[in-house]
Formats: sequence, structure tokens, C-alpha cells
Amino acid sequence: MKYILGISSYYHDSAATLLADGVIVAAAQQERFSRQKHDAGFPADAIRYCLAEAGIRLADVSAVVYYDKPLLKFERLLETFMAHAPRGFAAFVRAMPVWLKEKLFLKSVLRRELRALLDDDESKKVALPQLLFSQHHQAHAASAFFPSPFDKAVVLCLDGVGEWVTSSVWLGEGKALTPLQQIHFPHSLGLLYSAFTQYCGFKVNSGEYKLMGLAPYGEPRYVDVIYRELIDVKADGSFSLNMRYFDYPVGKRMINRHFEALFDGPALPFDTEPAQKHLDLARSVQQVVEEVVLRIVRHATSLTGCRNVCLAGGVALNCVANGRIVDEQACDVLWIQPAAGDAGGALGAAMLAWHQYYQQPRSAAMLPDQMQGAMLGPAFSNKQIEQELQRQQLPYEQLTADTRNDIVAKLLAQGAVVGCFQGRMEFGPRALGNRSILADARSIDMQRVLNVKIKQRESFRPFAPAVMAEHAARYFNLRQQSPYMLLVAAIAEGQRLPVNDTIAGLAKRNQIRSTLPAITHVDYSARVQTVDAKQQPAFYALLQAFYQLTSCPVLINTSFNVRGEPPVCSPADAIAGFLATDMDYLLLEDFLLTKADQPKDAIAQALQRQFSPD
Repeated sequence: MKYILGISSYYHDSAATLLADGVIVAAAQQERFSRQKHDAGFPADAIRYCLAEAGIRLADVSAVVYYDKPLLKFERLLETFMAHAPRGFAAFVRAMPVWLKEKLFLKSVLRRELRALLDDDESKKVALPQLLFSQHHQAHAASAFFPSPFDKAVVLCLDGVGEWVTSSVWLGEGKALTPLQQIHFPHSLGLLYSAFTQYCGFKVNSGEYKLMGLAPYGEPRYVDVIYRELIDVKADGSFSLNMRYFDYPVGKRMINRHFEALFDGPALPFDTEPAQKHLDLARSVQQVVEEVVLRIVRHATSLTGCRNVCLAGGVALNCVANGRIVDEQACDVLWIQPAAGDAGGALGAAMLAWHQYYQQPRSAAMLPDQMQGAMLGPAFSNKQIEQELQRQQLPYEQLTADTRNDIVAKLLAQGAVVGCFQGRMEFGPRALGNRSILADARSIDMQRVLNVKIKQRESFRPFAPAVMAEHAARYFNLRQQSPYMLLVAAIAEGQRLPVNDTIAGLAKRNQIRSTLPAITHVDYSARVQTVDAKQQPAFYALLQAFYQLTSCPVLINTSFNVRGEPPVCSPADAIAGFLATDMDYLLLEDFLLTKADQPKDAIAQALQRQFSPD
């Protein structure tokens, strides 16, 4: 058995993945263990988990593969600083400490961190695994193609920036990945979107999905301005940015005073409610990004004659753009890596080593893919959960396997909000039923309740539906299945309700637009998860119980976390989140906790921890 460990770290969303003879054994982000959202540190905890899941030691691993080539990235930084001299000198001074401390000597740093994972006896006797490096976009491409169900596919990688590359087109065939086209820094679709993210008052590298959710409230009034002043797009989808308006190559911000002058004012302060202008800007840049992505897809499929398409990179998490690719039939089948961002680079790096360094063939395609439903993180037994409940001295009810889903379905139908913790934790940013908060999508008030009382986040944010796969067509205009919640689709005509078209802006959020008002966005869309009985049997069984009770096969499914925190990993994390919010019930495998029964001092302590300065 040959084990390969893939690592991503030191930029954002660090993660680890372990392969055994090319099969994914485990994968997890470091943030889930450290509880620091988008943790960029060395993924020691994630690595320990992966090794424990396989029942091996680090000494049993044949190779450790890092997802990036730091010297190429350093070359890009130096060239960029020199090109912007003398202003680039300040950026050079800011960047050098971290590079001289760890990034420039990453091989030594990685070896030191890996050796720290060994116990004292091993560290003296055991040689470390072979250390390999992939390129950033190469790792993205591998994460998109190798786990996909395709023997041949066009692979598109779109993100902020890797070493030099910001956008790339590849052809995947068998175990080979061939680069076809690239766009280099500073011209980046991801960084263009991040510039508008910052201008509209959200954090770069974490608030882009908020901008996407905000877009339907606005009008595309600035599309022409963006095309005229900010981005030049060719027929084949290649593009260049007008760098006069951007500060990110050497500055502290994404944008500069010229960008702010173009849009008649300074950037919105962080966490400020957006005005109509910001809604319109969000809508406009979203439309531009969708159109550019569509051009790239159409050109790539025409260039290769292949109409199977795989996506990875941060831009691949733009579910609205993905939905347009499918709706406009720019390809035959679209497959998106569920951990499309940097976390997925750990997976891609490991798979690249297996198929190209070790020259191992791909196994027969596993339908719908080889990601195992993205359920690649840790699971906890009933015994472990009960020990945690008893340690915290919390009251609970133990359910039976025969009655569990019926009981929870009844609670959901009565309007309860239920935290659901079961099976293995998901890999990637989406909760897919194992670390989820669930509620009734038919409820008129549930979108507001979840946003304000549970998730503690902006009230304009939509929630996603999970639907039994065989019933999806009744509620959504989907051309293909969406098991990883990475496609936005329109609500089916038969489910829509008329609204007052004179209402504008954020006031639209209070309108009832469909028979599933809690998951219907203001443009009659939803980010859909289709749940298949074979791929996700536990979550499917709960949906089925709800359907048998209510004749509705749809539930709200949102990630089990509160604002500013990553999704929960352990039973202790889930209990803390449950106690610190207005969640009604918590299902921990076969154990059910009722909020009304919990000790007041336990709730008070959870709230204090949640809102402490730390």
C-alpha cells in the first residue's frame, strides 16, 4: 500500500489529504480543528487526523506533496516590486519578514513541521517521507479532473493567483493533464471580483460569496463601465485588467483612488449595510464575471472538441456562474471540485503525484465521482458523543435508529431549527447534511430567524435547499444533479408566487416569492443540493422521513456554524454552537438535545465564550 499526503498551507485555507493507492482516505481543513476561520497555518491537526483515519504513522507515507512552488511565487513578487519601483519598495519591506522566516525556505520549514509530528523515539530514527512540490494551478487542475467521472475533460482553473497563473485551461485525458492556455498576474478574474468585494464593505478572501448573494438585489447599471474602464475581454475569454484602478500588486488594498473616483466615492467601511449603488455594483461585476467565464468555457470546448468540463479554483465556487454554464448548455456535463479553493489544492497535489510522478493509472470511474460525497473528515461514535455529553453534564435523549428520522422530521415540520451532526465531516466549504443546520423551507419567517438568531449574519443572505434528487425537477429548473451545492438554479414556474415589482433594493428580501419562501432568493433562484440515496444515505433518509410526513422533499440546509467561525468538527464544537444560539434541538448521531432542557449556566458560559474578545 502506497500512501501519499497532500498539503496546502501558508496562504489561506490550509488542508491535508491522504491517498492510499490513489484512493482518497481522508481530507480536512485545518480551520475545523483550530477553530480559526480560513486558518493558513501548517495543517498539523488535519495531518494527524488523516494519519489516524488510515491507522498509519507518518513513517508509513511514501511522499508528502505541497501544492505550490514558493520560489516561483517569490520570483513573481520580486518582479512585481521592481516593476513598481520606487513605490514597490514598501511592499517589498512588508513582505520580506514572512518570506525570510518561512516561505522562502519552505522545504526546511515543512521538514521541521513534519518532524514535529513524530514522537521523540521516531524523530531520532525515522527518515521523513520524500517531499515533492506541484504548481498551484496544476494542483487545482488535478483536483478537478482526477476525482471526476470523466476519462477526458476540459479543465478550467480560475482563482486570484497561484505562482504567476490566475486562469488556466487544461485537457485531462486518462492520467495526463496538458496545459493549453494561461493568463498571468496581475490580470485576474478572482482579484477583480475581490476588488468589488472590498469596495462593497466585505472582507477579501472570505466575503466574495456575500457579494454574490447581494447581486440579485441590484441592477446591472455598471456593466458598461466595467467593460470600458476595468477589463478588456476578447472573444476567446482571454482578458486583461486596466491596472490604473487597482492597488493590489504592491499596495495594502485591492483598489485605489482612481477606482473610488470611477464609482463616485470611497469604499464602504467593513460591515456597513450597503446602499443601492453597492447592490448595483455587485450585480454588475457578477454579470461580467459570468460572461467572461462563459466565453472561456465555450472557447475551451471548441478548442478541444470535448464538452465535459471540470472546474476548480476560488472562482469555481461562484455558484451563479456555474448555473449559467449549465443553463446555457456551454458544455454537456459540468463537474466542480467541492473543495475548489486552496484546501482542494492539497487533494490535487496528492493525486498529481499518484498519477504523474508514480505513473499510476486512474481507476475505473466511480459514479457520480471519486469524492465519496465529500464526506472525508472525522466521524464520532455514539460512545464518544455520550462521553462528551456526560462530561458536560447535559441532559439528552437517546433515540433508536428506527425512530430517529421520524422524530426529527416531526420537529422540523413543527417549525423547529435542528442542528444535525452525523457521519463524517464534509471536505470543502459546503455543509451537505453531516455538519448542517436544518429547517423547514416552507416557513415564511425561517430565512429571517436563521440569519438573525442562529447564523448571526447579514439579513440579505439566502439559504440553500437540500432536495431528494428524484424530486428536484418539481421544484427547480436543473439540467443536471448538484450533489455538492455548487449550482444555482431557477425555482420552477409551478412553485413561484407573484410579487410587487415596484419594490427595490434590500426591501425585496421581505417578499414571499414561492411555495418555499425560506430558500427562494429575490431573483427566484436557489443554490441547490440534490441528495441521492446511494451517495448520502443518512441525510437522504431524514429528507425522506420529512417528505413522508409533509409531502415536501425539501429542507433548508446551511452550515453548522455561527458568524466568524468555521463549521463544527467535533461533538464539543456542535454543543458549543447549539448552546450559544437560539437553535431548538441538536441531533448528535442518535442523541437528541432539547434547548429548553439545557442548564442555564451552560448556556451562559457558551454565550460568554462566543462573544468574548478572543
